[in-house]
Amino acid sequence: MEEVILVDKDDNQIGTMEKLAAHQNGGKWHRAFSVFIFNENNETMLQRRALTKYHTPGRWTNACCSHQRVGESTLEAAHRRLKEEMGFDCELHEVFNFPYQAYVEKGLTENEYDHILFGKFTGKPSLNKEEACDWKWISIPKLQEEIKKTPENFTPWLKLMIDEVAKNMDKLSTINKKKDPKKTKI
Repeated sequence: MEEVILVDKDDNQIGTMEKLAAHQNGGKWHRAFSVFIFNENNETMLQRRALTKYHTPGRWTNACCSHQRVGESTLEAAHRRLKEEMGFDCELHEVFNFPYQAYVEKGLTENEYDHILFGKFTGKPSLNKEEACDWKWISIPKLQEEIKKTPENFTPWLKLMIDEVAKNMDKLSTINKKKDPKKTKI
């Protein structure tokens, strides 16, 4: 049974709860993270969620997102899930936090204090087919345009945070100066 970390309005841990239960009946506030991966052209990597996912199957979303485990830092969790979902790892930097609420479907609600991380990668992912069935690179302006035209093709959280991601694109230049991205495949 996977648990999520319940948090208060300031992201302080106040308990834990089984993951599915934390998303039912209006949802409980819990800690999460979303990873945005960019290539050398500053295009972001999207994954298309597997058709077998229990919510939002087949919708396009950011490269990776999930929940931290008890005792696991946001950075540790992001590296773990990036490897598990997309089959690669790279240097990651937390850029901003984004608390949000969204109804996802099937009676499930996201109430997440989301930590947003950026990374650079120039290779091809090796998809875990239980998590993602496709992937692509896209510029942020083109993604914003596609979300406006066909919002039903994208996850609720991506639609809510894409404008804030766009506002923080200047942080990529800092990441670029720190170190070249790893091209490590798992």
